[in-house]
Formats: sequence, C-alpha cells, structure tokens
Amino acid sequence: MQFTAEQIAAMVGGKVEGDGKAVVSTFAKIEEGSQGALSFLANPKYEHYIYQTGSSVVLVKNDFVPEHPVSVTLIRVDDPYATIARLLDLAAEALEPRYEGIEQPSYVSDGVEIPADVYIGAFAYIGRGVKIGRGVKIFPQVYLGDNVVIGDGVVLKPGVKVYHNCHIGDRCVLHSGCVVGADGFGFAPTEEGYKKIPQLGNVIIEDDVELGANTTVDRAMMGSTVVGKGTKLDNLVQIAHNCRIGEHTVMAAQVGIAGSTKVGSHCMFGGQVGLAGHITVGDRVQIGAQSGVPSSIPSDARMMGAPAIDMKKYARNIVYQKNLGELFDRVKKLENISNQK
Repeated sequence: MQFTAEQIAAMVGGKVEGDGKAVVSTFAKIEEGSQGALSFLANPKYEHYIYQTGSSVVLVKNDFVPEHPVSVTLIRVDDPYATIARLLDLAAEALEPRYEGIEQPSYVSDGVEIPADVYIGAFAYIGRGVKIGRGVKIFPQVYLGDNVVIGDGVVLKPGVKVYHNCHIGDRCVLHSGCVVGADGFGFAPTEEGYKKIPQLGNVIIEDDVELGANTTVDRAMMGSTVVGKGTKLDNLVQIAHNCRIGEHTVMAAQVGIAGSTKVGSHCMFGGQVGLAGHITVGDRVQIGAQSGVPSSIPSDARMMGAPAIDMKKYARNIVYQKNLGELFDRVKKLENISNQK
C-alpha cells in the first residue's frame, strides 16, 4: 500500500509542510528511516535525527520549531505518538490475515453457541456453559474452562488459558501464555506442613484490557480478582488473588502484586516493581522500575527505590551515594589534620 503525505494528513487531520506528494509505503523509527518510510517525532531527545533521517515523511507536533533546516516532509498533528498508533492500527487491519470458521481438530462442548463471525483455531478447547461474544478470535491451543464468559471482539492468542467461571470483557487482548484464574497462592501453616486453602472466587477482566505474554492473574479465594477497564499489563506480570487493579493503569514487565492489594486508576509502574500484600495504592501513582513498595501510597505520589520513597528524595540520595567516596576522603584528611595537631 502506498499513500501520499497529503492523503495521510487528510486521514489524521494534520497539516503538510513540504512535499505533499511524497509517497510512503512502510513505517520506520526516525533514526532508522529510509526512502518511502513514515516516522514520527514525539520525544525531544530524538530531535537531532529529524535533520538526518532518511524517511520520506515525519509526524511532528503542531508547535514543533526546527533548530536547523529540515529536508523531510512534515505532517503537523496534535500528538504524533497517538497518531502513529492510529495509523498502525489501520495498517494492521488491512494487512492481518482473515481468520474465520472453526478449525479441526478443536473441541466445543455441547450447547455452547458460537456466533457466525467467531474464529476458533485448531486444538482449542471450549468448556461447558461458555458464553462467547461476537467477533471473537480464539487462536490454536486456547483453553476456556467451564462457564467462562468472553465478551465481544476479544482476541485470545495461542496458548491462552482461562480457568472456570472467569469473565473477560469486550475488546480485550490476551497474548500467548496468559493464565487467567489459576489458584491464588493460599496455604495455611499446620504442624504437618502447609494446607492448601481452596480458592473459590474468580477473575473479572473488564473491557479494553490487554495482558502481555505469560502474564498471570490469579483467582480470588472469595469474591473476584478484578482488572479494571482500559488497563494494560506487559509480559510476565503477576496479579495475585483478590487484588483490584483500577482503570487505565499500565504496568511494565515483571511487575508483581501480592494478594489483596488495591491499585488505583491511571497509575504507571515501571518494570520489576513489587508491591506487598494488603496495601492500597491511590490514583495516578507513578512508581519507578525495580521499586519495592511495603506500605500504602496516597494518590498522585511519585515513588522510587526499595523501600520506595518520594522520587525527588530518591534522586537526591543517589547523588549523595555517588559522592560518598569523595566525602570519605575528605573526612580522612580532616582526621589526619586533627591528629597532627
């Protein structure tokens, strides 16, 4: 597929600056651009690439003011990152293979109604009492346990496992290896060892959630483990039993949330953040990578470190740590001077 800069600008409501007839047929990062590629500039740290990129067209913010002459054609938009995401969506829809029908061998339990526009891949298993919405794509080797509910437009990538009684909302995407509804880690110590506590609840994944590959969300002991609508979890994230994750929260890879912890809406967690159990994190909280959180955090906090502290204080402490060697040398010199007296 080929589009001119003018055609792209018309699609996204942008304004062309340069050659409106410039043709693009692929996407590329601005630092790796080549002839015929469309790139974007959203982060100021990458601005120097726009003066040397090989891309034919670059999306920039409306208020972008170049410091040097620019030879590439620009399309000015409100948000280049959101715009490129929208264009990638359109390209993916056009290029993605059409999946339809029920492949064999696969197993669908008696009485389960499959809408006409649903795709079920080979070796998938659909348990008793499962309810499947319209436009669902169930890729090979997916397992849906008894009484699972799958909303409209859901995509379950190969190897996803959804245990019995769990609910997946509309337009969710679960990537390969996701496990939703495995038993929570509940064991009671006894004289004979650890006795397993039955996990009788379920998991509710609300609308427009995306779970990365090999991410796990455990079922509740009682009630529900809940992941709120619009939330996006990266690969290898662990959500323990009875947790409640708010709406439109994002977590990078290897985040771990211990049992019965509540996380608010619009939070952002860096990679390998760990939260203790039975605590509450407010709304709009940002936590830096590899932080350990042992206690509750109020809304709008920005934390980092292990144990996590205010991000500004953490940054100051890092500066102090870098200067410790110098400080020790100065103290030794002062001690030597004092001893000589």
